[in-house]
Amino acid sequence: MKHIYDTIIIGGGPGGYAAALYAARAGLDTLVVEKMGPGGQMSLTDAIDNYPGFDEGVDGITLGMKMQAGAERFGATTQYASVTEANLLGQVKRLVSDSGRELLSRTVIIATGADPRKLGLAGEDGLIGRGVHYCAHCDGRFYRGKTVAVVGGGNSAASDALYLAGLAKKVYVIHRRDSLRATKIYHEPLLKAPNVEFLWNSQVSELIAEDRLTGVVLSDGRRLALDGLFVSIGRRPVTSLFAGQLELDGNGYIVADETTKTNLDGVFAVGDVRTKALRQVVTAVSDGAVAAHFAEEYLVLSE
Repeated sequence: MKHIYDTIIIGGGPGGYAAALYAARAGLDTLVVEKMGPGGQMSLTDAIDNYPGFDEGVDGITLGMKMQAGAERFGATTQYASVTEANLLGQVKRLVSDSGRELLSRTVIIATGADPRKLGLAGEDGLIGRGVHYCAHCDGRFYRGKTVAVVGGGNSAASDALYLAGLAKKVYVIHRRDSLRATKIYHEPLLKAPNVEFLWNSQVSELIAEDRLTGVVLSDGRRLALDGLFVSIGRRPVTSLFAGQLELDGNGYIVADETTKTNLDGVFAVGDVRTKALRQVVTAVSDGAVAAHFAEEYLVLSE
């Protein structure tokens, strides 16, 4: 007879390991399936200075490893693999890993996250963390008094530009249209900011770099000297595996409120993958604790 876990958590980021900590601490037989390493997207961040308890900040890899160790101290286990199949219907959920191993569980907590949309330019991946960033609130502090640019025109880009305007000497907003798509609340503060300049009808066509980013070439041929480039053109939630089973919103995020409950009994969504107003490490951790609580409640009530 195959082993059936109490809960399987797909994704080992902050939301996943917070869920694992609370679930294992409650005595649930808990497995985390993570495709890369502890921390998920967080592990790509050089310094996190807005997570409580670390007065001098902490790098994403270290924080991820600490979260993993905390969960495993109470008995959670980790399997490094990708989930390639998921049947979330019924009382026993069935997952299949890329090694072909079948994993069964009574509850599933989805913490697969959302990947930032990239520019798709040559050399971009090699410059991540060396002048190219996808989270202004994570990495903006490194550019105090420097010159940066934000690519995008939606709410996230506008919010990033406002945040950076309080730190940087100069902020360029590069947008492919002639006006912002962001809601009106952002327009006046950005237009009034003395260090913000809009580059309308423009796109980044090339990254200029030596050891790190030094500037960009725009679609009209202009060269722009920069210390940092913040790409804010949206995120892509990792939910294709669950399409047709879980309710997704128009952008592909799993529909789940503050209870983290999805439209399927015994299935929960935490962190960046679910519909929510703020996607930060601390809110992902909060989701994880909530999901573990309701997973435990579901297991008790379904006995």
